Amino acid sequence: MTQVYNLYCGQWAGVDAGREGEVQGGREDFRLSIVEKLLLLLVSPYLLVLSVLRFSVLLLLSPPSSLLPPLPPLPVADPELPQGQVRLDSAFYIERVPDEVQCYREILQPGTLIRIKAPRQMGKTSLMSRVLYQAREQGYYTVPLSFQHADMGVFSSLNQLLQWFCSKVVRKLRLPHQIDQYWTDTYGSKDNCTMYFEDCLLSKLDHPLVLGLDEIDRIFQHPNIADDFFGLLRAWYEEAGYGGNDSSLWEKLRMIVVHSTEVYVPLDVNQSPFNVGLPIELSEFSVEQVFDLAQRHRLDWQMSHVQQLMAIAGGHPYLVRLALYHLAQQHLTLNDLITLAPTEAGIYGDHLRHHLWKLQQHPELRTAFSRVVTSDEPVELESVLAFKLHSLGLVHLQGNDVTSRFELYRRYFSERL
Repeated sequence: MTQVYNLYCGQWAGVDAGREGEVQGGREDFRLSIVEKLLLLLVSPYLLVLSVLRFSVLLLLSPPSSLLPPLPPLPVADPELPQGQVRLDSAFYIERVPDEVQCYREILQPGTLIRIKAPRQMGKTSLMSRVLYQAREQGYYTVPLSFQHADMGVFSSLNQLLQWFCSKVVRKLRLPHQIDQYWTDTYGSKDNCTMYFEDCLLSKLDHPLVLGLDEIDRIFQHPNIADDFFGLLRAWYEEAGYGGNDSSLWEKLRMIVVHSTEVYVPLDVNQSPFNVGLPIELSEFSVEQVFDLAQRHRLDWQMSHVQQLMAIAGGHPYLVRLALYHLAQQHLTLNDLITLAPTEAGIYGDHLRHHLWKLQQHPELRTAFSRVVTSDEPVELESVLAFKLHSLGLVHLQGNDVTSRFELYRRYFSERL
């Protein structure tokens, strides 16, 4: 019967080679015996049923592809250690919805000013660089300028700062350096800077100019010049809307101002922060965005894994990316990461120590935050204290109450404050 079944399936394994007969000059064909043919005709209906049953069993034992667990995602790139700005070509950049599209629309408006603000390591510079890229795609001139590049001496006076500012812009645009000819003692520093922009920059350009002013936190650290500098930016922004003779020139200038909300911490309660233009305050990643990012790191995660990570670090862009990087590199497991996170040995040590140092500089904030992390319920604080802790990125505001922003912060600082 086995031989016949093999014949039915088109396999000749059960046929003895000696049964093939002799081939004489290619004129004799192989013939099955009459007995085998009869047997085949008799049992073929049963073999057909057997084959159908065999296929059905295999189908039942093999679930359809829609029920199979998905394969791990293909790697989009080697994991990147998050540090500073996310490159334009990075596969690990997550679009900031809806802020990004809003910035792209706003930068097309004459004389606009966009303020991107958030606590440290939230992706402010990365967003600014993408807005500048979109502006370049429109044919605009763009100048990214970080105040981290300025020496301490630059902040010794307003005059020094504005001359450095103008020099950096003209150099980036490859225009002639004519500051010495235009800077006179007849006018003040702000007038000299304004006239230089009008005569040597804006009037020479045939397309709008977009300035990306990053790390202006450093200017806030020098109250003797901060008010005048930000007052100048405000005046330029307002000049574009006056409709005067020079308004068309200032409509060419668009500015993106980037700063950490930590700058609000040392400000006097009566000191007004820089608050003109379109404010963009970056928020955390959503659950879906963290899951997307995990897939880009080729982690075979379910939503439960995402929720475990976010339970400790929320959707903080830097904290999430740092965790995914180390997990993708197999430096540690998710359970190890969660256990070690609020300790000095964890991957967040530098981030946590920075906040600890900040709180130690301001005893009133340290005392207030200690109340928050040691309480199981939301805590009501004075409005100024709540605002400054929120500016540091340490708490969530819930009406008049505050709670620790992340479990990571609650566990770390409850033992150290």
